[in-house]
Amino acid sequence: MSHHSAGTAFADSRQRLIQAAAEAFMEEGYRASIDHIAERAGVARQTVYNHFPCKEDLFSEVARNHANTILVSLDGGGGDIRERLLRFATALRQRVLGDEGLAMFRTLSAEVPRLPALGQAFFDKGPGQTASRLAVFLGRAMGDGHLRRDDPLFAAETLMGMLYGFEHTRRLFCVSGSACPALDAEQTKLAQIVDCFLRAFAPER
Repeated sequence: MSHHSAGTAFADSRQRLIQAAAEAFMEEGYRASIDHIAERAGVARQTVYNHFPCKEDLFSEVARNHANTILVSLDGGGGDIRERLLRFATALRQRVLGDEGLAMFRTLSAEVPRLPALGQAFFDKGPGQTASRLAVFLGRAMGDGHLRRDDPLFAAETLMGMLYGFEHTRRLFCVSGSACPALDAEQTKLAQIVDCFLRAFAPER
């Protein structure tokens, strides 16, 4: 097998493992076994350890993968600041408020008192990384005069809180009413939130 083919196979098995782990953690919580994850991914147990030295590393990689799908929405696609923030808002809410995001939150809430390093790793690679990258984006917008100059990280945390704070609580506890709203209603809500944020940080004239 060529080095290129071997590298592709390695990357493919890694991605299958991350997807299998995300599904297993969502269904079973952190107690999901490495054997079960390997079986889901169609690889040997040792292959898991070739990629990830321990289950905590695998879990934090699932978090990083989770965050990256949100961050792509900021980096590409063009458009003005409102359009780009709407794409970001859509991706963030789909990830955080969807079934997988809620399941991951419940899993972590149960495990963090026993495994605080796991919670820290998830935060750093998930919400922490998202807030940092959003802050960079907002900082550039402030520098270009599209937003009022302020602390970019404060602005990022404010927008993220607006996007999923109360709705996150509702979906966590009101299980019978946790289904995602109709697309039109969701898009209307996202536009209201983003427009409110843009008014709060509007450049001074």
